[in-house]
Amino acid sequence: MYDAVIIGAGITGCAAARFLSAYRGSFCVMERSEDVCTGTSKANSAIIHAGFDAAHGSLMAKYNILGNRMYPALAEELDFAYKNNGSLVLALGEEDIPKLEALKENGEKNGVEGLEIVGRERLKELEPSVGHVPVAALYAPSAGIICPFGATIAFAENAYENGVEFRFDTEVKGLTPAEDENGQPCWVVQTAHGAVRTRAVINAAGLYSDIMHNMVSENKIHIIPRRGDYLLLDRRTGGYVRHTVFQVPGRYGKGVLVSPTVHGNTIVGPTAEDIDDKEGVDTTSKGFDDLMAKAGLAFDDLPLRDVITSFAGLRAHEARHDFILGEVADAPGFFDCAGIESPGLTAAPAIGREIAAEVAARLNLPENPDFNGRRKGFTDPKKMSMSELSELIREKPEYGRIVCRCEQISEGEILDAIRRPLGAKSLDGVKRRVRAGMGRCQSGFCSPRIMDLLAQEWDMDVADVTKSGGHSQVIVGLVKDRV
Repeated sequence: MYDAVIIGAGITGCAAARFLSAYRGSFCVMERSEDVCTGTSKANSAIIHAGFDAAHGSLMAKYNILGNRMYPALAEELDFAYKNNGSLVLALGEEDIPKLEALKENGEKNGVEGLEIVGRERLKELEPSVGHVPVAALYAPSAGIICPFGATIAFAENAYENGVEFRFDTEVKGLTPAEDENGQPCWVVQTAHGAVRTRAVINAAGLYSDIMHNMVSENKIHIIPRRGDYLLLDRRTGGYVRHTVFQVPGRYGKGVLVSPTVHGNTIVGPTAEDIDDKEGVDTTSKGFDDLMAKAGLAFDDLPLRDVITSFAGLRAHEARHDFILGEVADAPGFFDCAGIESPGLTAAPAIGREIAAEVAARLNLPENPDFNGRRKGFTDPKKMSMSELSELIREKPEYGRIVCRCEQISEGEILDAIRRPLGAKSLDGVKRRVRAGMGRCQSGFCSPRIMDLLAQEWDMDVADVTKSGGHSQVIVGLVKDRV
């Protein structure tokens, strides 16, 4: 019997697990995929919103502000990448300036600090690369950028180190109210690997959170997958743009953002299209044409020849366009974290902290005296001095053997990614942890060696190594018998 089962190992579920581990109890995260951060959390803009655009009085506005303010301290405690780079919303004509003023007023009502409308001259000082079309901008200095993989993995590792169990490849098939041996209410969670009992359920299932909710409640919700295309530019474009640059929706339609990443790339996107398929992450040429046209309104010479990859992400859009949080009225002990779309990445820590507190209060859980809220991140040789790196290589020669040439990732870093708590089991798992395969060649050079290391560490045949778990084997046949 668990005290709480969390469904979903995206950033909201992992944040909830981390904050729940500050209480004494037995907790489990169930994830249908082979790793954390494989759904909505893995494919997004990677930005920490300031909070000026969420409707005043909404849950989105409340948790956006709270989450934004939590990230600097959490990044230090959990050792993941975060940068407070600020954001700009561009007016593409004089007729757009009243829209900037409305955003500023809404943001100030929400509690965003430091908002400022800047004219063309100041805009060029802040963002020298901006093109000839924009005439003004709303400047929000409290906005930031993170690595969504790094943050999610940090929450998960810290939760695991504080006693939270993680079950991967474990899809929840059913939820049934029941009673424990003392006649107290509980839930039976049916999975592909059998059933477990728990006193509480936290529904952080992302695009599938409506399915979980609708199993237990008469008050139905509906999650609409909203697909967005992105372009990622090579790290040699680092510095082209300093801030996260949005556009005011106007006569050109809804704009797209152009932003630096914490790793030195440039990201462009997203488009927005409602679809039916909760797994529909296919990209489209139409979407990319749309991205390039709209980005060209903000920048005259965006270096799109340096695109190294494209991808699509899905947002869990609920028809009422607000987060659905808290204990469900007609399902005691069942707690929703549903409809977590943008600004969900920003809001996740605040949502996780509050849901954890609600569950702890409901179950009367005491604080965990052994809770350790700190976590040491991955060893990064690129941040070391030459003397420090030389000493590391003397002690651990594997850090002197480069496997991923594009990103300069060593064998030691890859082994660390595999051997750590909740270690990587696939090529994408390694990529999300230490960026091996994220460079210009997109793993064309390094994947065979990474597959060898995965097979070695997990004691499996290299033909069984997958790209992302499930049936995503990389080797699908042999041209001749192995000797």
